[in-house]
Amino acid sequence: MNFHEYQAKQLFADYGIAVPAGRVAQTADQAVEVAKALGGNFWVVKAQIHAGGRGKAGGVKLCKTLDEVRAAAEALLGTRMETYQSAGVALPIDSVLVTEATDIAQELYLSVLVDRGTQSITFIASSEGGVEIEKTAEENPDAIQTLHVKFVEGLQAYQCRQLGFALGLNAKQVNQLAKIMLGLYRLFNEKDLALVELNPLAILKSGDLAVLDGKVNSDDNASFRHPDLVAMRDIRQEDETEVKASQHDLNYVTMDGNIGCMVNGAGLAMATMDVIALNGGAPANFLDVGGGATKERVTEAFKLILSSDKVKAIFVNIFGGIVRCDMIAEGIIAAVKEVDVKVPVIVRLEGTNVEAGKRLLNESGLAITAADDINDGAKKAVAAAA
Repeated sequence: MNFHEYQAKQLFADYGIAVPAGRVAQTADQAVEVAKALGGNFWVVKAQIHAGGRGKAGGVKLCKTLDEVRAAAEALLGTRMETYQSAGVALPIDSVLVTEATDIAQELYLSVLVDRGTQSITFIASSEGGVEIEKTAEENPDAIQTLHVKFVEGLQAYQCRQLGFALGLNAKQVNQLAKIMLGLYRLFNEKDLALVELNPLAILKSGDLAVLDGKVNSDDNASFRHPDLVAMRDIRQEDETEVKASQHDLNYVTMDGNIGCMVNGAGLAMATMDVIALNGGAPANFLDVGGGATKERVTEAFKLILSSDKVKAIFVNIFGGIVRCDMIAEGIIAAVKEVDVKVPVIVRLEGTNVEAGKRLLNESGLAITAADDINDGAKKAVAAAA
């Protein structure tokens, strides 16, 4: 699950990490009131969407008067914004974050994530933060510092100090960095996060460190432990079909092709998409219906797939290990009738009672074609979609 910047900053503040003063606003009047409450002569109005690159897209405005704050909020609220990180999707701007403006001397980068290769929580840092961090990582990898934290020992203060000196910080800044890193490590573990990114982590003209922007992703598998995080979810920032899928415990991801995929098991689903591509087709989605492919789940899966008018054929690839293939076939037939599927459906079944399942499909009288194996099914789906 992703979080807005203002939500990320609240989490940071809860763990003793310094962030500029600011509040979120849903209207231009609220934005002006926030600016008045903050005081000062300069403010920043920032569009709140689940994507980076907002500055380049015009989503970050420096304002010198309250009238400019109002104008910036009015220009952003109620519109949609696409950035180079939004995957071609224009996301709705329902709120803006109004913060005090700060004088920046240097922009740093700091992130925390799980490194699968080393099986450890890992800090990644650079003295060259900001909007060009991806370019820095590509063109100057020596500017990137990495710290792998041993699980048993946990993050140690001396490791934070070593990283700080490697970034060229002075003694005062190194101590501030250590406080930030130790706070992030506690936050990451206690909230079961998947990613924290501070970009920029700024050195202010005063010499102090402050988090000017932050990105946080949590692990959905741990949501049951964190109702406070679930309450922060903004489904308007998510794909509508993927939101519906999550409500039925289906794993769904929208893609750009025209062959709908319905598979049980994430590994088999990825293999199915690969075989479709190898046969010259393009999958319209990733969809894992899970181990128990019941009629109800299959019906909801068909509805999700057919919510896209791009779909010209559906490839169902089910391994009947937990449930029998004849029961799966009965569920598919019932679902096709209930949803009134108009596009060709190709079904590959394998497992217990597979022959009985194929016979049911062939005798259904519906536009359902049984496939011999995964490759045969992919070929037939590609041909049907064409």
